[in-house]
Amino acid sequence: MNKLIKYAILLLFVMASGCRKDSVTNNSSSTSVIPNDFLSNSNYDKPVVEIQYLNGFAPTAVAMNNLSTFLQLRLGKTAGITIVQKTISSPGKSTYTLAEIQGIENVNRTQKTSGKTLTAYFLFADGDYSANSGSSKVLGVAYGISSMVIFKKTVRDFAGGVTQPPLTTLESTVIHHEFGHILGLVDNGTPLQAAHLDTSHGKHCDDQNCLVYYAAETSDIVANLVGATYLL
Repeated sequence: MNKLIKYAILLLFVMASGCRKDSVTNNSSSTSVIPNDFLSNSNYDKPVVEIQYLNGFAPTAVAMNNLSTFLQLRLGKTAGITIVQKTISSPGKSTYTLAEIQGIENVNRTQKTSGKTLTAYFLFADGDYSANSGSSKVLGVAYGISSMVIFKKTVRDFAGGVTQPPLTTLESTVIHHEFGHILGLVDNGTPLQAAHLDTSHGKHCDDQNCLVYYAAETSDIVANLVGATYLL
């Protein structure tokens, strides 16, 4: 199968690199929200995605446009997608634990789920994940009900070089992957549409050609994206 066609199919499955299976209780959004609330228009019709980034580590404009298109195509919402961005001060750390990430969110998150408004939250961090080990690095984590962190400094380290994918390709892929967990994929709150759950590796796909494949959850995915064109 043509490589570009394969990536188009993989992105339709909503996943990519750098996820972890860690779960942190999120007190910044309604605890009654379930993955289907993002996918249907029944309970909420006004989705708002809050993007906060530490100084100098903003997401690229291309990645934000890709996220907006990605959500418009997949969320059953009648009111469109609203994305709000804000820079916040950095704690000046080189690594972050999930508890520290959650603490930053709890202090700074402004968008809350209420009425017909459903919110999700991204933090773009200026350091690495504290639990990294060896040469393989975590690029992003989905935690709690609606919260995600992208380790933007780490993403930058693995993008843009001669043997590396473009920054916008890697960044968009990780963003979509983490949002896929919020949507309940794979069998994580949203019913499977095909029998592809990898029971040995948590909520991931058992197809090595799929970006939901467990081995694609770290910077190891980088080699697979070299030369690829980003497609929705």
